[in-house]
Amino acid sequence: MTTSPPRSPGKMSRRGNTGPTSYDFRRPIKLSREHIRTLQIAFETYARSCGTLFTTRLRAVSSVSLISIEQLNYDEYVATLSNPTVIAVVHIEPLSGTVLMEISTSAVMTAIDHMLGGPGGAQPERPLTDVEMPLLRGLLERMLGELRYGFETLVDINPKLKEIEYNAQFLRTHQPGDAVVVASFEVRIGTEECVASICLPFGTILPVLEMQETIELTAADRMVRDASLRNLTAGLSAAPIDVAVRFQPIRMRTDDIVELRPGDVLPLGHPTSVPLEVTVNETVFAHAVPGNQGARLACLVVPSPKEEERR
Repeated sequence: MTTSPPRSPGKMSRRGNTGPTSYDFRRPIKLSREHIRTLQIAFETYARSCGTLFTTRLRAVSSVSLISIEQLNYDEYVATLSNPTVIAVVHIEPLSGTVLMEISTSAVMTAIDHMLGGPGGAQPERPLTDVEMPLLRGLLERMLGELRYGFETLVDINPKLKEIEYNAQFLRTHQPGDAVVVASFEVRIGTEECVASICLPFGTILPVLEMQETIELTAADRMVRDASLRNLTAGLSAAPIDVAVRFQPIRMRTDDIVELRPGDVLPLGHPTSVPLEVTVNETVFAHAVPGNQGARLACLVVPSPKEEERR
């Protein structure tokens, strides 16, 4: 018996006069559109935080973006992987099953080169040394922390890195016909680009997704949630925040800064007709002009320059 190619995951057929639909007996259950959307939110959160992690940890402009979420068989997933590649075997307690986190060897070597103070770029294909392996494990563990953050709205997991493999054929974590959910990501580390992936067991993630659909709050739970929201809002509203009013910064050479003495005058590049910036945590949220209120210095909040231009 032959069957037609399986439909793309997340797409539902319309019933009516459209004729029979194909059924893949290897995939008796498929992810619904709602399941795909829920996973998309979790993986996009992970991708954003992971891109920030790479940029700060490697000191190189980096980004991670979600490409697709697919439901495959394990043997189909393995067939898409290059050899060699870096595969992290991860346990996600308290959930059962094993998660695989895969990233290309070239991207890993580039990341390690950045961590060691190198310029990055193209790297040789070779096994990792005893010095480089702890750096890789540390980076992967930080990435698993971001994965926990991405999934915290779905389930509280505690990912643990168990081992690192370079050839998926040697792994015995899944049976060839096991259904898995594969999320693919575009990873950019400096000038290096690759496609990384995360492989989740279908039987592990499906109950979590179905539980999101069936949760119904009781009246008492709603009261507790609403009270918590009010308390949180009130606490944030009363929290003290450091606010700074500053001129536009200037650039100086290091030796000029070292030679500064009391009485020296520094010319600022801030035009007298431009208001000062009001900032919180390096974020500009208003503009103001300097002044005084009695014996104290003060500033008067004014429209931003862009608002003035629109007028």
